[in-house]
Amino acid sequence: MRLFKRYTPSMIAKHISRLFKGRIYISGIGKFEFDNGKLIVPDKAEVRHFQTVKEVNQEVMKLRCAHV
Repeated sequence: MRLFKRYTPSMIAKHISRLFKGRIYISGIGKFEFDNGKLIVPDKAEVRHFQTVKEVNQEVMKLRCAHV
């Protein structure tokens, strides 16, 4: 599990796209799992979780498009 002390979607997206499957923890937001290179909405999610997943997954898509 990787701990991110600061919420920076681009750095989190790089980590997710490299490892492809695992868990992360973002300080102030909570625990997340990712699979197939995408962040997954946790159980009992709040609005901030949905927003975080959306932002990080958008950054992942930007990284994938840049490498093509």
